[in-house]
Amino acid sequence: MQPGPVLILGANSDVAKAAIVQYAAKGHHIMAASRNTAELAAFVQSSVTGPGRVSVLSFDAADFASHAGFYQSLPEKPQTVVYAAGYLHPNEAAMLDFEGSYRMMQVHYAGAVSILNIIVTDTANTRLERIVGLSSLSGVRGRKSNFIYGSTKSAFTQYLAGLRQYLFSRKVTVNVIVAGYIRSKMTAGLPLPESLMLEPAFIANAVVNAGKRFTIVPGFKWKLIYLVLKYSPERLVAKLP
Repeated sequence: MQPGPVLILGANSDVAKAAIVQYAAKGHHIMAASRNTAELAAFVQSSVTGPGRVSVLSFDAADFASHAGFYQSLPEKPQTVVYAAGYLHPNEAAMLDFEGSYRMMQVHYAGAVSILNIIVTDTANTRLERIVGLSSLSGVRGRKSNFIYGSTKSAFTQYLAGLRQYLFSRKVTVNVIVAGYIRSKMTAGLPLPESLMLEPAFIANAVVNAGKRFTIVPGFKWKLIYLVLKYSPERLVAKLP
C-alpha cells in the first residue's frame, strides 16, 4: 500500500521534527503545521531527505477560530494525524500568572479538542486511519511540582480515550504517547536526572510505529514509573516532588 498523508500539528517540537524525518523516510507526504513556519521550513530543508515530501503550513493551536479554515485548506486530507503541540509554564509561575496557565490549557487541551473535533467529524475523509496524541507522565497523577501542566495533559489523555471509543466503529485507531522526560528545547535548563532523559527520535519512533494499544509509554524505566504513579496510594504520591 502507498503510504498515506500525515498531518502533524505542533510540528516545531523536537519530537515532531524527528517524526517528520521518520515519516519521510517511509515515503509519506507530511503536512507539517506550526506557528513558526520559517524555522520549520529551514529544518525541513536541512534535515529531511526528500524535502519535497513535506508541506509546511501555518497553524496556531490557540487560535480556535482559524481551525476550520485551516482544515479546509489542507492540500489533502490526512490518513494519520499527530497532535504534538506543547507549551510549558513552570508551576509556581503558573500559580501567580493565569495567562501562563491558560496558555497551557489552550495548547494542550482546548486547541486539541477544537482541531481534532473538526477532523474526526469530516466523515467524507474515509482515508483517516489513525490519530496520535503526545501526552506526558505528568498527567498520570497530580503532583505538587507540576499539577497545572499535568492537569492539561491529563485532560488531553482523557479526551483521546473517549475519542478512541467514539471512532471505534469507523476503525480509526487513537493512541496516546505517555512520555517521560525528553531532551528538548522545552526541558532545556531544567534540573532533570540524566539517566531518565529520552531522545526525541526515540519518542518519535513510538509515534510513527504506534500499533493498536491506546497507551504507549516509551522506555522501560518510564513504564515502571508509569505503573508506580498510577497505582501508588495517595499518601506515597504526596511525598513525591
